Amino acid sequence: MLNDIKKDTQTRMAKSVEALRHALVKVRTGRASTALVDHLKVNYYGSDMPLTQVASVTVTDARSLTITPWEKQMVGAVEKAILGSDLGLTPNTAGTTIRLNIPALTEERRRDLTKVVHGEGEDAKVAIRNIRRDANQQVKELLKEKLVSEDDVRRSEDEIQKITDKAIKDVDDVVKAKEQELMAV
Repeated sequence: MLNDIKKDTQTRMAKSVEALRHALVKVRTGRASTALVDHLKVNYYGSDMPLTQVASVTVTDARSLTITPWEKQMVGAVEKAILGSDLGLTPNTAGTTIRLNIPALTEERRRDLTKVVHGEGEDAKVAIRNIRRDANQQVKELLKEKLVSEDDVRRSEDEIQKITDKAIKDVDDVVKAKEQELMAV
């Protein structure tokens, strides 16, 4: 039972770190990445579809993306999705090809994005601490039901704390790597 709680805790904390990595992919670093447009939804014959399902997205160089819709009539819908997004980018269209030029980030914008990254990291740490609290609560409930001894509870709480410390270190590493990526000119 205690091992199941520990494994569940470890899995949930790993998912929190992975969710942080996924959230930080969307933070624009001034370098082109197809992940910048992964979250965009395009109106495709009345239903919202992910951009990657109606067009091919490629990185042409360090500062530009090329989007080629599968169907010619989708060019306008893709442009509209990009303009309506939170990217702050203007698409350049030439026939059926849409180019997105990613401008270099200013020093002030880099600092703002660093604050956003730290905020995301803090949210991930809060989630990890909540997982730790839940796990410790489950262990204490086993003690109340007299299924485990107090020594087992102490040992389990120590092990859960070690798992938590490792997960928080992983979050710090992810945030630090993203910060370095942002501040690199």
